[in-house]
Amino acid sequence: MAELTDLTDRADRADLEDRADPADRAPTGAAAWLVRALRRPALGALVGAVAVFVVFTVTDSTPNHLWLTQTGFQAWAQQAAFFGIMAVPVGLLMIGGEFDLSTGGMTGFSAIIMALLVGTEHWNAWAAVVATFVFGALVGLVNGLVVTRSGLPSFIVTLATYFVFRGLSVGGVLKVNHGSTSIGLSGTSHPGLDSARDVFGGSFAHSDALRQGYQTAILWFVGVTVAGGWLLARTRFGNWVFAVGGDADAARKIGVPVARTKILLFMGTSTAAALVGVISFSQTRTAVSEQGVGYEFYYIIAAVVGGCLLTGGHGSVLGAALGACIIGMAFQGVIYSGWDSSWNFTFLGVILFLAVAVNTLTYRRAMRARG
Repeated sequence: MAELTDLTDRADRADLEDRADPADRAPTGAAAWLVRALRRPALGALVGAVAVFVVFTVTDSTPNHLWLTQTGFQAWAQQAAFFGIMAVPVGLLMIGGEFDLSTGGMTGFSAIIMALLVGTEHWNAWAAVVATFVFGALVGLVNGLVVTRSGLPSFIVTLATYFVFRGLSVGGVLKVNHGSTSIGLSGTSHPGLDSARDVFGGSFAHSDALRQGYQTAILWFVGVTVAGGWLLARTRFGNWVFAVGGDADAARKIGVPVARTKILLFMGTSTAAALVGVISFSQTRTAVSEQGVGYEFYYIIAAVVGGCLLTGGHGSVLGAALGACIIGMAFQGVIYSGWDSSWNFTFLGVILFLAVAVNTLTYRRAMRARG
Protein backbone atom coordinates (compact mmCIF):
# COMPACT_ATOMS: atom_id res chain seq x y z
CA MET A 1 0.00 0.00 0.00
CA ALA A 2 2.87 2.34 0.85
CA GLU A 3 4.52 1.59 -2.48
CA LEU A 4 1.27 2.40 -4.32
CA THR A 5 0.95 5.71 -2.52
CA ASP A 6 4.53 6.58 -3.39
CA LEU A 7 3.98 5.74 -7.07
CA THR A 8 0.81 7.84 -7.09
CA ASP A 9 2.63 10.84 -5.64
CA ARG A 10 5.37 10.54 -8.25
CA ALA A 11 2.80 10.33 -11.04
CA ASP A 12 1.01 13.42 -9.72
CA ARG A 13 4.26 15.40 -9.59
CA ALA A 14 5.19 14.30 -13.10
CA ASP A 15 1.76 15.29 -14.37
CA LEU A 16 2.08 18.76 -12.79
CA GLU A 17 5.51 19.24 -14.32
CA ASP A 18 4.22 18.22 -17.76
CA ARG A 19 1.35 20.71 -17.53
CA ALA A 20 3.47 23.55 -16.11
CA ASP A 21 4.19 26.61 -18.16
CA PRO A 22 7.56 26.11 -19.90
CA ALA A 23 8.54 29.64 -18.76
CA ASP A 24 8.36 28.45 -15.14
CA ARG A 25 10.87 25.63 -15.62
CA ALA A 26 14.48 26.08 -14.65
CA PRO A 27 16.36 27.34 -17.70
CA THR A 28 19.36 25.49 -19.07
CA GLY A 29 22.21 26.26 -21.46
CA ALA A 30 22.06 29.67 -23.13
CA ALA A 31 18.80 30.48 -21.35
CA ALA A 32 20.45 29.90 -17.96
CA TRP A 33 23.32 32.22 -18.93
CA LEU A 34 20.82 34.90 -19.96
CA VAL A 35 18.96 34.60 -16.66
CA ARG A 36 22.20 34.96 -14.74
CA ALA A 37 23.11 38.02 -16.81
CA LEU A 38 19.73 39.62 -16.15
CA ARG A 39 20.34 39.30 -12.42
CA ARG A 40 23.39 41.54 -12.70
CA PRO A 41 22.47 45.12 -11.67
CA ALA A 42 25.26 46.53 -13.87
CA LEU A 43 23.88 45.00 -17.08
CA GLY A 44 21.69 47.97 -17.97
CA ALA A 45 24.54 50.42 -17.34
CA LEU A 46 26.90 48.38 -19.52
CA VAL A 47 24.43 48.28 -22.39
CA GLY A 48 23.71 51.99 -21.92
CA ALA A 49 27.39 52.92 -21.89
CA VAL A 50 28.02 51.05 -25.13
CA ALA A 51 24.95 52.61 -26.74
CA VAL A 52 25.90 56.14 -25.70
CA PHE A 53 29.46 55.69 -26.92
CA VAL A 54 28.19 54.46 -30.30
CA VAL A 55 25.73 57.37 -30.60
CA PHE A 56 28.46 59.97 -30.11
CA THR A 57 30.84 58.05 -32.36
CA VAL A 58 28.30 58.32 -35.18
CA THR A 59 27.33 61.95 -34.48
CA ASP A 60 30.86 63.26 -33.83
CA SER A 61 31.29 66.41 -35.93
CA THR A 62 34.80 67.43 -34.88
CA PRO A 63 37.66 67.56 -37.39
CA ASN A 64 39.46 64.20 -37.59
CA HIS A 65 36.75 62.66 -35.38
CA LEU A 66 38.38 63.42 -32.04
CA TRP A 67 35.84 61.33 -30.15
CA LEU A 68 37.73 58.18 -31.05
CA THR A 69 41.16 59.63 -30.23
CA GLN A 70 43.05 59.91 -26.95
CA THR A 71 41.91 63.53 -26.74
CA GLY A 72 38.26 62.49 -26.81
CA PHE A 73 38.78 59.71 -24.29
CA GLN A 74 40.68 62.00 -21.93
CA ALA A 75 37.92 64.61 -22.11
CA TRP A 76 35.03 62.38 -21.08
CA ALA A 77 37.10 60.16 -18.76
CA GLN A 78 38.20 63.20 -16.76
CA GLN A 79 34.58 64.30 -16.47
CA ALA A 80 33.47 60.79 -15.53
CA ALA A 81 36.18 60.54 -12.86
CA PHE A 82 34.77 63.42 -10.83
CA PHE A 83 31.27 61.95 -11.03
CA GLY A 84 32.47 58.39 -10.43
CA ILE A 85 34.51 59.06 -7.30
CA MET A 86 31.24 60.21 -5.74
CA ALA A 87 28.84 57.88 -7.54
CA VAL A 88 30.45 54.75 -6.05
CA PRO A 89 30.00 55.67 -2.34
CA VAL A 90 26.63 57.25 -3.10
CA GLY A 91 25.61 53.97 -4.75
CA LEU A 92 26.77 52.01 -1.69
CA LEU A 93 24.72 54.31 0.53
CA MET A 94 21.65 53.85 -1.69
CA ILE A 95 22.05 50.07 -1.56
CA GLY A 96 22.05 50.55 2.22
CA GLY A 97 18.68 52.30 1.90
CA GLU A 98 19.74 55.92 2.49
CA PHE A 99 20.43 59.14 0.54
CA ASP A 100 22.99 61.91 0.90
CA LEU A 101 22.01 65.22 -0.68
CA SER A 102 24.88 67.12 0.93
CA THR A 103 27.54 65.63 -1.37
CA GLY A 104 27.47 68.41 -3.99
CA GLY A 105 27.85 71.18 -1.43
CA MET A 106 30.41 69.12 0.46
CA THR A 107 32.74 68.81 -2.54
CA GLY A 108 32.82 72.58 -3.00
CA PHE A 109 33.15 73.32 0.72
CA SER A 110 36.04 70.84 1.01
CA ALA A 111 37.90 72.70 -1.72
CA ILE A 112 37.29 75.95 0.17
CA ILE A 113 38.69 74.45 3.38
CA MET A 114 41.78 73.30 1.52
CA ALA A 115 42.23 76.74 -0.06
CA LEU A 116 41.83 78.60 3.23
CA LEU A 117 44.23 76.34 5.11
CA VAL A 118 46.93 76.55 2.43
CA GLY A 119 46.44 80.11 1.19
CA THR A 120 45.25 82.01 4.26
CA GLU A 121 46.54 79.99 7.21
CA HIS A 122 49.74 78.94 5.39
CA TRP A 123 49.52 75.29 6.41
CA ASN A 124 51.65 72.66 4.78
CA ALA A 125 49.55 71.28 1.92
CA TRP A 126 49.72 67.71 3.23
CA ALA A 127 48.51 68.79 6.66
CA ALA A 128 45.65 70.60 4.93
CA VAL A 129 44.82 67.44 2.98
CA VAL A 130 44.62 65.40 6.18
CA ALA A 131 42.51 68.08 7.89
CA THR A 132 40.13 68.17 4.92
CA PHE A 133 39.67 64.39 5.01
CA VAL A 134 39.11 64.46 8.78
CA PHE A 135 36.51 67.18 8.32
CA GLY A 136 34.76 65.12 5.65
CA ALA A 137 34.67 62.03 7.85
CA LEU A 138 33.26 64.06 10.77
CA VAL A 139 30.47 65.45 8.58
CA GLY A 140 29.51 61.92 7.57
CA LEU A 141 29.65 60.82 11.20
CA VAL A 142 27.27 63.61 12.23
CA ASN A 143 24.87 62.88 9.35
CA GLY A 144 24.88 59.18 10.19
CA LEU A 145 24.33 59.70 13.90
CA VAL A 146 21.45 62.11 13.34
CA VAL A 147 19.75 59.76 10.87
CA THR A 148 20.15 56.59 12.95
CA ARG A 149 19.34 58.10 16.34
CA SER A 150 16.56 60.50 15.42
CA GLY A 151 14.79 58.31 12.88
CA LEU A 152 14.48 61.30 10.54
CA PRO A 153 14.67 60.59 6.79
CA SER A 154 18.20 60.90 5.45
CA PHE A 155 16.75 62.94 2.59
CA ILE A 156 15.80 65.72 5.04
CA VAL A 157 18.88 65.49 7.26
CA THR A 158 21.39 65.70 4.42
CA LEU A 159 19.37 68.36 2.61
CA ALA A 160 19.69 70.49 5.75
CA THR A 161 23.44 69.80 5.79
CA TYR A 162 23.62 70.88 2.16
CA PHE A 163 21.99 74.22 2.90
CA VAL A 164 24.35 74.79 5.83
CA PHE A 165 27.34 74.26 3.55
CA ARG A 166 25.76 76.37 0.84
CA GLY A 167 25.38 79.28 3.23
CA LEU A 168 28.90 78.91 4.60
CA SER A 169 30.33 78.62 1.10
CA VAL A 170 28.87 81.98 0.13
CA GLY A 171 28.33 84.06 3.25
CA GLY A 172 31.26 82.66 5.19
CA VAL A 173 33.71 82.98 2.30
CA LEU A 174 32.56 86.53 1.54
CA LYS A 175 33.24 87.44 5.15
CA VAL A 176 36.74 85.96 5.43
CA ASN A 177 37.79 86.61 1.85
CA HIS A 178 37.13 90.35 1.68
CA GLY A 179 33.95 90.20 -0.41
CA SER A 180 35.09 87.64 -2.98
CA THR A 181 33.60 84.16 -3.49
CA SER A 182 36.74 82.89 -5.20
CA ILE A 183 39.78 81.84 -3.18
CA GLY A 184 43.05 81.55 -5.06
CA LEU A 185 46.66 81.22 -4.04
CA SER A 186 49.03 84.15 -4.31
CA GLY A 187 52.79 83.76 -4.50
CA THR A 188 54.73 80.57 -5.07
CA SER A 189 55.81 79.54 -1.56
CA HIS A 190 53.35 76.89 -0.42
CA PRO A 191 55.12 73.97 1.31
CA GLY A 192 54.01 70.54 0.15
CA LEU A 193 51.68 71.84 -2.54
CA ASP A 194 53.71 70.62 -5.51
CA SER A 195 53.96 67.05 -4.21
CA ALA A 196 50.28 67.05 -3.20
CA ARG A 197 49.39 68.28 -6.66
CA ASP A 198 51.34 65.41 -8.23
CA VAL A 199 49.23 62.92 -6.25
CA PHE A 200 45.80 64.53 -6.49
CA GLY A 201 45.86 67.00 -9.36
CA GLY A 202 48.69 65.85 -11.59
CA SER A 203 48.76 63.91 -14.84
CA PHE A 204 50.34 60.80 -16.30
CA ALA A 205 50.93 58.93 -19.59
CA HIS A 206 52.06 61.95 -21.59
CA SER A 207 52.57 61.38 -25.30
CA ASP A 208 52.88 63.25 -28.58
CA ALA A 209 49.19 62.61 -29.22
CA LEU A 210 48.21 63.82 -25.75
CA ARG A 211 50.82 66.20 -24.40
CA GLN A 212 48.84 67.11 -21.28
CA GLY A 213 48.39 63.43 -20.42
CA TYR A 214 45.57 61.93 -18.37
CA GLN A 215 44.55 63.44 -15.05
CA THR A 216 45.34 61.46 -11.89
CA ALA A 217 41.66 61.87 -10.99
CA ILE A 218 41.06 58.97 -13.39
CA LEU A 219 43.35 56.76 -11.29
CA TRP A 220 41.50 57.80 -8.14
CA PHE A 221 38.23 56.90 -9.87
CA VAL A 222 39.53 53.45 -10.76
CA GLY A 223 40.89 52.96 -7.24
CA VAL A 224 37.63 53.96 -5.57
CA THR A 225 35.67 51.67 -7.90
CA VAL A 226 37.93 48.67 -7.22
CA ALA A 227 37.86 49.28 -3.47
CA GLY A 228 34.08 49.75 -3.44
CA GLY A 229 33.52 46.63 -5.54
CA TRP A 230 35.72 44.53 -3.28
CA LEU A 231 34.03 45.92 -0.17
CA LEU A 232 30.54 45.15 -1.46
CA ALA A 233 31.21 41.74 -2.99
CA ARG A 234 33.96 40.21 -0.85
CA THR A 235 33.48 41.37 2.73
CA ARG A 236 31.04 40.86 5.57
CA PHE A 237 30.38 44.58 5.52
CA GLY A 238 29.09 44.24 1.96
CA ASN A 239 26.58 41.65 3.15
CA TRP A 240 25.53 44.03 5.90
CA VAL A 241 24.94 46.79 3.34
CA PHE A 242 22.57 44.60 1.30
CA ALA A 243 20.83 43.34 4.44
CA VAL A 244 20.33 46.83 5.88
CA GLY A 245 18.98 48.18 2.59
CA GLY A 246 16.71 45.20 2.00
CA ASP A 247 15.06 45.06 5.44
CA ALA A 248 16.68 46.89 8.35
CA ASP A 249 14.42 45.29 10.97
CA ALA A 250 15.13 41.77 9.75
CA ALA A 251 18.85 42.57 9.54
CA ARG A 252 18.83 43.83 13.13
CA LYS A 253 17.18 40.63 14.33
CA ILE A 254 19.94 38.46 12.89
CA GLY A 255 22.69 40.55 14.48
CA VAL A 256 23.63 43.00 11.74
CA PRO A 257 24.87 46.32 13.25
CA VAL A 258 22.42 48.48 11.33
CA ALA A 259 23.32 51.85 12.85
CA ARG A 260 27.08 51.29 12.52
CA THR A 261 26.72 50.18 8.91
CA LYS A 262 24.74 53.27 7.94
CA ILE A 263 27.08 55.62 9.78
CA LEU A 264 30.09 54.15 7.97
CA LEU A 265 28.29 54.54 4.64
CA PHE A 266 27.59 58.21 5.37
CA MET A 267 31.23 58.68 6.33
CA GLY A 268 32.19 57.09 3.02
CA THR A 269 30.20 59.58 0.94
CA SER A 270 31.45 62.64 2.84
CA THR A 271 35.07 61.48 2.78
CA ALA A 272 34.81 60.88 -0.98
CA ALA A 273 33.41 64.42 -1.30
CA ALA A 274 36.48 65.69 0.55
CA LEU A 275 38.65 63.76 -1.91
CA VAL A 276 36.92 65.44 -4.85
CA GLY A 277 37.42 68.83 -3.20
CA VAL A 278 41.13 68.16 -2.67
CA ILE A 279 41.55 66.99 -6.28
CA SER A 280 39.71 70.01 -7.63
CA PHE A 281 41.76 72.51 -5.62
CA SER A 282 45.02 70.72 -6.42
CA GLN A 283 44.31 70.96 -10.13
CA THR A 284 43.28 74.62 -10.29
CA ARG A 285 44.77 76.11 -7.09
CA THR A 286 41.42 77.87 -6.74
CA ALA A 287 38.15 77.26 -4.87
CA VAL A 288 34.84 78.88 -5.80
CA SER A 289 31.74 79.10 -3.59
CA GLU A 290 29.41 77.82 -6.32
CA GLN A 291 31.54 74.76 -6.98
CA GLY A 292 29.69 71.44 -6.80
CA VAL A 293 26.23 72.97 -6.39
CA GLY A 294 23.60 70.66 -7.91
CA TYR A 295 26.05 67.85 -8.59
CA GLU A 296 24.51 65.64 -5.91
CA PHE A 297 21.77 64.80 -8.40
CA TYR A 298 24.31 63.67 -10.98
CA TYR A 299 25.82 61.30 -8.41
CA ILE A 300 22.40 59.84 -7.67
CA ILE A 301 21.60 59.57 -11.39
CA ALA A 302 24.86 57.69 -11.98
CA ALA A 303 24.03 55.26 -9.17
CA VAL A 304 20.46 54.73 -10.41
CA VAL A 305 21.65 54.21 -14.00
CA GLY A 306 24.08 51.68 -12.55
CA GLY A 307 21.30 49.56 -11.08
CA CYS A 308 20.88 50.96 -7.55
CA LEU A 309 17.22 50.95 -6.61
CA LEU A 310 15.76 53.95 -4.81
CA THR A 311 14.21 51.53 -2.31
CA GLY A 312 17.60 50.07 -1.33
CA GLY A 313 18.89 46.51 -1.06
CA HIS A 314 19.92 46.16 -4.70
CA GLY A 315 22.68 47.67 -6.79
CA SER A 316 26.23 47.47 -8.09
CA VAL A 317 29.45 49.41 -7.62
CA LEU A 318 30.53 48.64 -11.19
CA GLY A 319 27.13 49.81 -12.39
CA ALA A 320 27.49 53.13 -10.54
CA ALA A 321 30.93 53.60 -12.12
CA LEU A 322 29.49 52.87 -15.57
CA GLY A 323 26.68 55.32 -14.83
CA ALA A 324 29.31 57.98 -14.15
CA CYS A 325 30.97 57.13 -17.48
CA ILE A 326 27.63 57.58 -19.24
CA ILE A 327 27.21 61.04 -17.71
CA GLY A 328 30.79 61.96 -18.59
CA MET A 329 30.24 60.85 -22.18
CA ALA A 330 26.94 62.74 -22.33
CA PHE A 331 28.52 66.02 -21.19
CA GLN A 332 31.42 65.81 -23.63
CA GLY A 333 29.64 63.98 -26.45
CA VAL A 334 27.06 66.73 -26.85
CA ILE A 335 29.91 69.20 -27.38
CA TYR A 336 31.76 66.94 -29.82
CA SER A 337 28.54 66.42 -31.78
CA GLY A 338 28.05 70.16 -32.10
CA TRP A 339 24.73 70.19 -30.25
CA ASP A 340 23.47 72.87 -27.90
CA SER A 341 24.72 72.00 -24.42
CA SER A 342 21.21 72.62 -23.08
CA TRP A 343 20.31 69.18 -24.44
CA ASN A 344 22.47 67.63 -21.72
CA PHE A 345 19.54 67.65 -19.34
CA THR A 346 17.13 66.12 -21.85
CA PHE A 347 19.65 63.41 -22.63
CA LEU A 348 20.20 62.62 -18.95
CA GLY A 349 16.46 62.62 -18.31
CA VAL A 350 15.84 60.03 -21.01
CA ILE A 351 18.74 57.90 -19.74
CA LEU A 352 17.43 58.08 -16.18
CA PHE A 353 13.92 57.05 -17.20
CA LEU A 354 15.16 54.12 -19.26
CA ALA A 355 17.55 53.05 -16.50
CA VAL A 356 14.82 52.99 -13.87
CA ALA A 357 12.59 50.92 -16.17
CA VAL A 358 15.36 48.43 -17.00
CA ASN A 359 16.53 48.18 -13.40
CA THR A 360 13.01 47.51 -12.15
CA LEU A 361 12.43 44.77 -14.71
CA THR A 362 15.76 43.04 -14.02
CA TYR A 363 15.21 43.27 -10.26
CA ARG A 364 11.76 41.66 -10.54
CA ARG A 365 13.22 38.93 -12.75
CA ALA A 366 15.94 38.29 -10.20
CA MET A 367 13.40 38.08 -7.37
CA ARG A 368 11.28 35.57 -9.33
CA ALA A 369 14.38 33.48 -10.02
CA ARG A 370 15.26 33.42 -6.32
CA GLY A 371 11.74 32.45 -5.41
